[in-house]
Amino acid sequence: MKQKHFILPVIIISQFACTSLWFAGNAVIDDLILKTGLGTAIIGYVLSSVQIGFIIGTLVFALLMIADRYSPSKIFMICAFLAALCNAVLLADEITNTTLFLARLGTGFFLAGIYPVGMKIAADYYELGLGKALGYLVGALVLGTAFPHLLQGLELSEDYTVVIKITSLLAIFGGASMLFLVPNGPYRKPSKNLQLRAGIALFRIPAFKKAAVGYFGHMWELYAFWAFIPIAIKTYNSIHLDQLPFSMWAFSIIALGGVSCAIGGHLSLKLGSRKVAMVSLLISGFLCITSPLFFILPSYLFLLVFCLWGIFVVSDSPQFSTLVANAVPLQLKGTALTLVNCIGFSVSIISIQLLTFLVENIDPGYIFTFLAIGPILGLLAMLKGGLNK
Repeated sequence: MKQKHFILPVIIISQFACTSLWFAGNAVIDDLILKTGLGTAIIGYVLSSVQIGFIIGTLVFALLMIADRYSPSKIFMICAFLAALCNAVLLADEITNTTLFLARLGTGFFLAGIYPVGMKIAADYYELGLGKALGYLVGALVLGTAFPHLLQGLELSEDYTVVIKITSLLAIFGGASMLFLVPNGPYRKPSKNLQLRAGIALFRIPAFKKAAVGYFGHMWELYAFWAFIPIAIKTYNSIHLDQLPFSMWAFSIIALGGVSCAIGGHLSLKLGSRKVAMVSLLISGFLCITSPLFFILPSYLFLLVFCLWGIFVVSDSPQFSTLVANAVPLQLKGTALTLVNCIGFSVSIISIQLLTFLVENIDPGYIFTFLAIGPILGLLAMLKGGLNK
């Protein structure tokens, strides 16, 4: 038991450190626009390239069952080092469109060996109370995602490369910590044989299928919401001639989701993961639908509802992952989590590109209503019943 208490904080810190790479490009988006000469289209371009890389990576990892066949901690470390190297490419004096795309694509590819593999490591240590453990773990992911916005908002230097340098060094630290401090878990049951059709077979399990569809609905909303928070704040500023600092508020709104993931993990012990996921999805879906009204509110109310949205938009994520992991055999948990991540992030690319298109063609205050599609479909899948807590 002492080992468990020691292990979880290490996994959490390592996950936070490595996933800080995810939004490093978005946090310095204005600087990258100046450096590359691209317009606002770069918003979808920069994040989508990470998502595409992550999708390719998770597909490769799932098909080859890498997280179930090899030591997860070693995989985590190798991918953390390589992701940091790809992130560091943004430090180059000259960055072309191709270089930017490939650097972020590579970062996303190796994040596939960090985020789902980190959850796999937690599942190897926690047979019971996995919802709570993943609540903290996904909370670390959320804080890591928000961290580059904090670095940019603090204006530690006029040179935006400080954000890139810090996040790359953090990823190296996180990977090394996982390798040296987290051995293979007591509930790890490695797969000895490669089963290329194992992922397809998982969708024949009803509980897995329903949890997966709920997760896909959640993912339609999540990353598009995160990516366009600065645009929402800039839109509000232009309407009200205000000067709300978008980097610091983007950090705050995203970071609150990290806290809610941890709280949701504790609530799942009493209420069950299914209820926590459904309530979160219901509230965030309602906020999507009513979002155009937010832009006519006083600034303090506008920020309040966006903070509330930041809380509920991600608090269901670790609970969906818990439902997915608990629905499959031990030797396929890593493959199941990786596959669901792969499809979920594919869905997120579509919603990000949709909002990128809409922000240029309609009033930006209305673009978030289209994110309601995901929560609605996710709730319909969950409400069919039969999904175990």
